[in-house]
Amino acid sequence: MFCWITILGGVLIMMGQHDRSEALFYYFRLEDQVPETHLLRLIEKHISFAFVREKLEDSYSETGRPSIDPELLLRILLIGYLYGITSERKLVEELRMHLAWRWFTGLGFDQEIPHHSTFSKNRHGRFQESKLFEQLFEEIVARCLEAGLVRGDNLSVDGSFVEANASKESRIPREQLAEAAQVNQTVRQYLVELEQQNPTEEPVHEQKLVSTTDPDATYATKGGTPARLGYYDNYLVDNHSCVIVGVQATAARMSQETVAAQDMLARFARWQGRDPESVVADATYGNGEFLQWLMERGITPYMRTRDSALRKNNPLYGPERFTYLPENNSYRCPAGQQLNYVGLNVRNRAHAYIGSRKRCGACSQKAQCTTGQYKYLAIHIHEPSRQRARDLANTPGFASAQRERKKVEALFAELKNQIGLRRLRLRRLKFVREQFFMAAAAQNIKRLVRFLSQGPQPPLPATT
Repeated sequence: MFCWITILGGVLIMMGQHDRSEALFYYFRLEDQVPETHLLRLIEKHISFAFVREKLEDSYSETGRPSIDPELLLRILLIGYLYGITSERKLVEELRMHLAWRWFTGLGFDQEIPHHSTFSKNRHGRFQESKLFEQLFEEIVARCLEAGLVRGDNLSVDGSFVEANASKESRIPREQLAEAAQVNQTVRQYLVELEQQNPTEEPVHEQKLVSTTDPDATYATKGGTPARLGYYDNYLVDNHSCVIVGVQATAARMSQETVAAQDMLARFARWQGRDPESVVADATYGNGEFLQWLMERGITPYMRTRDSALRKNNPLYGPERFTYLPENNSYRCPAGQQLNYVGLNVRNRAHAYIGSRKRCGACSQKAQCTTGQYKYLAIHIHEPSRQRARDLANTPGFASAQRERKKVEALFAELKNQIGLRRLRLRRLKFVREQFFMAAAAQNIKRLVRFLSQGPQPPLPATT
C-alpha cells in the first residue's frame, strides 16, 4: 500500500492507493456470501426439488457413466427464469461468476458447469417425455394450496399474445410443405406429427400460409398491434394471492381462449376438490357456450357478453324488449304483435323468430324496431346464460371483480418485462409449453417464498 502526500494551499492531503494482489490461499465459503434474505436462499429453505429425481428415475440406465444430475439442470434453468436470462449460453456464462447462483445449484469452484448444449439434449429427451416442467408448475401450485396462500374462490382468466421465434417472411403456402420437407427437417417433422395426431381432420387453427421455421406458430394480432407469428399464453389466476393456478399454451386464435379457460378451470377444480365461486374475464370470453358451461357448474361469470358493445350502440329494440310465450314458442313485440319461430340458425347458434310484412309494415314503432321489411329476432341457444351475465354486469360485485382482473395483466407485464418472454426463444408448441410452465412456476415461487417467510399466518375465516 502506497500513500501519496500532497500539499495544496497549505492543506495536507493523504490519498491512499490500493494495490491489486493475489494471495496463495483463501478461506472462503459460498454459504457465508449469500444473505439470509436473498431470494435463492428463501427458495432453498422452503421448496424441495427432490421430486425431480423421483420423476426421472426410470429414464436413466443402471449402467454406464453417471449422468448430470437432473435437479442441477432444473435449478440452473429456474435461475434463468427468475432473473430474466433467456439464453442458456448466457446463463452458463453468468453462472461462472455469480456466487449466489453457484450456491443455489450446489456447484463449487472446483466443479465443472454443464455445457449449454446439455439443456437442449435433455429438453428433447427425458424432460419432454416426463413432462417435467408441467410437473414443476403443479408442485408449486400444490404447495401454494397447502400453505394457505391460494384461496381458490375467485379467479381471473386471460390470455396474452407472445411473439414466436420466427418471422412472417418464413411462411409458405400449405400446399408447398411437402416440397419444403425434402430439405427442411422442421417441416418434415411437423408433417409426420400432423399425420400421427390428426390423419383425417383438419387442425383447428389451420392457416393457408405456414412458417417453415415454426410451423405451429399462428399469424395473428391482439390489442391492435401489427400481425406477427406467435402463440397465446393463457393464465388462470387466484385473485386473492395473484398466484397462477393454471397455464396453457394455445394457437393465437380467440376461439382457443375459452377452450383453454375450461381446461384450466376443470383441472384446478380437481386439485382443490371443488369449483370456484366466480370467474372474471374480459368480453372475449363472454360467448354463450362458455357462459353456459360456467352456469352448469354454479360459477358466477363476471364478464360482459361478446355482443355487449353492439347491443349498447344499436338504437333498435334488442331481445330484452320482447316477451317469450312458451305455450306456442313465440315472442311478443313491444307493440303486442307476435313473432313466430322459423327454426335454428346453426351457423349463428341462434333460434330465429320473425314477424310479417303486413304486421310490421303498419306498426307505429317500426322505426325503433327494425330497418327491414319485418322484424328478425335471433335468440342464442344459451340466451339465459348470456342474460344472466348481462344482469351481473350491473352489480357492484362486477365492478369489484373487474378491478381484480388487472392482476392478470400485471403478471403478463412481469412475464415480458422481467422474465424476458416478449419473444419466445424455443420453437414448436411442445417447447413453447415448457417456457410458459417454467415462467409461471418462477412467478409463483417468488410469491410463495415471500409468503412463507412472513411467518405463521392467521387462519382464514370459515365460510358457509
